Amino acid sequence: MASLLCNARIQLTDTLEQMQQGTLMRKVKSKSWKKQRYFKLQEDCMTIWYQSKRTGKTESAFSISDVETVREGHQSEVLQSVAEEFPAERCFTIVFYGRRGNLDLVAGSAEEAQCWVQGLRQLIEVATTMDQREKIDQWIRDWFQKADKNKDGRMNFKEVQRLLKMMNVDMNEDHALRLFQDADKSESGTLEGEEFVLFYKALTQREEVLSLFQEFSEDGKKLTLLELVDFLREEQLEDEGTEELAMELIDKYEPSETARARHVLSADGFLMYLCSLEGSIFNPQHRALWQDMSQPLCHYFISSSHNTYLIEDQIRGHSSIEGYIRALKRGCRCLEVDCWDGPNGEPMVYHGHTFTSKIPFREVVSTLGKYAFKTSDYPVILSLENHCSMEQQEVLAQQLKDILGEQLLTTTIDGHVPTQLPSPEELKHKILLKGKKIGRLEDTLDGPGDEAPDVSDDDNGAEAEEGRRRAKKDKETLAQALSDCVIYCKNVPFRGFQEARSHSRPSEISSLSEAKARKLIRDEGNEFVRHNAWQLTRIYPSGMRTDSSNYSPQEMWNVGCQIVALNFQTAGTEMDLCDGLFSQNGCCGYVLKPPFMRDEETLFNPSDPSSREGPGPITLTIQVISGQQLPKVANSKEGAIIDPLVRVEIYGVPADQAHQETKYIENNGFNPRWDETLQFQIHVPELALIRFVVEDYDKTSRNDFVGQFTLAFANIKPGYRHIHLLSKDGTSIPPSSLFVHIRITEPPGPELD
Repeated sequence: MASLLCNARIQLTDTLEQMQQGTLMRKVKSKSWKKQRYFKLQEDCMTIWYQSKRTGKTESAFSISDVETVREGHQSEVLQSVAEEFPAERCFTIVFYGRRGNLDLVAGSAEEAQCWVQGLRQLIEVATTMDQREKIDQWIRDWFQKADKNKDGRMNFKEVQRLLKMMNVDMNEDHALRLFQDADKSESGTLEGEEFVLFYKALTQREEVLSLFQEFSEDGKKLTLLELVDFLREEQLEDEGTEELAMELIDKYEPSETARARHVLSADGFLMYLCSLEGSIFNPQHRALWQDMSQPLCHYFISSSHNTYLIEDQIRGHSSIEGYIRALKRGCRCLEVDCWDGPNGEPMVYHGHTFTSKIPFREVVSTLGKYAFKTSDYPVILSLENHCSMEQQEVLAQQLKDILGEQLLTTTIDGHVPTQLPSPEELKHKILLKGKKIGRLEDTLDGPGDEAPDVSDDDNGAEAEEGRRRAKKDKETLAQALSDCVIYCKNVPFRGFQEARSHSRPSEISSLSEAKARKLIRDEGNEFVRHNAWQLTRIYPSGMRTDSSNYSPQEMWNVGCQIVALNFQTAGTEMDLCDGLFSQNGCCGYVLKPPFMRDEETLFNPSDPSSREGPGPITLTIQVISGQQLPKVANSKEGAIIDPLVRVEIYGVPADQAHQETKYIENNGFNPRWDETLQFQIHVPELALIRFVVEDYDKTSRNDFVGQFTLAFANIKPGYRHIHLLSKDGTSIPPSSLFVHIRITEPPGPELD
């Protein structure tokens, strides 16, 4: 049984054996909540259980694949708060993917802490580098562990029936017994080791994939190299280097060595390929950095967060450094910081006039310095909401310069007044401050003077007077040192597109509330697109959204707004769209806008799709074939099995907004078959996002969310594809997937030879 229980790539070291024996550690939630828990690595080396010392009851378990990283020492606010009580070498933090809270632990000794830190890192490395085959073996092990109730390493029929319920399978007893007996080669009345693997494989047999395989295979047993090339060309529309690709796929996914040597693909290898990244709906070439990064900043959509310091709601929520770390790890490139006067001359960050907790500005800046460029090399914009007194503004400027050093941009890249914004490429590894500025950028470059700002000939007298008055007022409320840190993102009030155009200062930026932006989209859609072709615009959620809910970013992207700030802490459709758009281009936080949105003379208006030059609408045809091992609905009744349906939603210009859904399949979350075709017309594919949602049908109340996957239309690969579903949090939930066939039909264009 050991062979089934433990991943073959894991070398059982002394460290891991020590973790398997278990360790008593303190779980810390706050300065006053520090309780002893017994932590133990399970035999599979991929699951950790912990139980209460007092009750001996298993409190919780987590899988290594849920863990993103381990931080040593006092690297969380919770552990910093107990730093005087527990030395750093005994402390560590387990950080999970998604929005799940950290686990802060204190070991009994520095050696025990090191044992867990090193052991966990070794296991995380294995979990993140598993190939498709190893992942399948791991899922089999996970299920075995869950179902082997009495932990004797074998499974009787009763345990198998429990397992089927857990796996979302509603199977009649006779059929289940037949599969069980077929797999029980030793006729012992229990399944162990390889017998359970046989049972799992019989259970996960994919008829729809087998019949597709047989369509292209002459003998029904294998695909020759040429047969695989035919499949790749005809169905997957792979037209470049198809033979090399076919060879690569056989080498990578064919489990049998003899078949690999003969350059053929078995049905098992074919399924492995279809379930892999190459067989996924998301074009693997677009996962890496694939766009031109040398255009002005305003030509990109920029991943942006609102009230980044909050990890809950806007009234009583907890302000936390973790908000910044999580946003930066997701590729966010524009962060918000609200600064207020704090005690002992130290500015604090929190949501003013509310009960949210507070964090020192200094900590936010050092976190930014540490994490800004871990996920992406491209610039970070720090949007400063400054409510500080003159004295503490000086402190803000000093802390920014001292802590960030070279990372903080303090002058233009070439020392000249910009005629256009620099590119992400030119601003690599730089942090840009967005805030108010005294006078104009050119005054700073010429050296600060007490003169009123120059007024060019085309400014009229009244405007000149207004400029002088504003500079004087700014001088009374804004510290010069802080003003000097603002280079390319000077906040200015929005006074209309004409007004902005008449000054033509690309280094200025206006912030608009979602309601103001919607009115402009409705009344002056084309002017808005043109404005965003040369200047940045930031959109923020309405102040009424005290629950940290989000508005739809799509309508803002439709007019080319770059900095569309969302509450990253709140899961839901809006964040799915944001993750969907920014999951391409190396997750670098910048996505290049389509050409018709980068032209200052463009005629494009999202409310009139015909204003986009180019062919007519394209047709997207999606055949929803089947689902695989869909997760249970959170908090559902024991033994409840889902009735899944699939809804496909299109987000884009108003004419493209649409959704269609399949019928629901009763009592089958394990391998539902829909075989339904949905069709959409898309007028502006460059702006479209596609969201696939699986729900559990409920005739009496709202359907429950099961899983989703969202991607930009530009990243779709046609043909037979798997869609690997994500949780509400945006984290992966393997092996849950949908199997679909995608066809994209362009309108007939002019005759080409």
